Amino acid sequence: MFFWGAVECRPLLLLGWTVMIQMQSPQRAHGMGFTLLAGILGRCPACGEGKLYSGFLTVAPRCDVCGLDYDFADSGDGPAVFVILITGFLVVGGALIVEVLYSPPYWLYAIVLGPISILLPLLLLRSFKGVLIALQYKHKAEEGKLISD
Repeated sequence: MFFWGAVECRPLLLLGWTVMIQMQSPQRAHGMGFTLLAGILGRCPACGEGKLYSGFLTVAPRCDVCGLDYDFADSGDGPAVFVILITGFLVVGGALIVEVLYSPPYWLYAIVLGPISILLPLLLLRSFKGVLIALQYKHKAEEGKLISD
C-alpha cells in the first residue's frame, strides 16, 4: 500500500500486468454493483476484501481487512424466504413444463427434482444472505424504534 499522488493505492498483478487500484476506505460510499457483488461473493460490504462469513452461514465478528464490526448484520428470515420462493418457482415450473412436453414417469421426477430441491437452496442461501447484509450496510438499516423511546 502506498500513495500515488494524493490517492492511496496498491499494486494488483493481473494477467502479468501490474495495475494500480485505488484503495476503498470503509467510509466511502459504493455503488449498487459493488454492494451486490460483495454480498454475492461473501465479502465485507465496506472494503470488499475481507470475509463476511466464518462458517457456511455464520457471520464473522468483524472484517479481517478493514475491521468493520458486523454487529449490525441481522438478515433474519429474509434470505430463506427468497430462496424458498425462487426454488419453488423453478422446480415446480420446470416440473410443469416437463410434464406437458414429455410426460415422464413419476420416479424420474423424484430422481431429478429431489436433489435439485435440496442443492439449489444450499447454493443460493449464502449469496442471498450476503446481499441482504450488504444492503443493510449500504442503506444504514437499523432496528425500528418507537417515537416514545
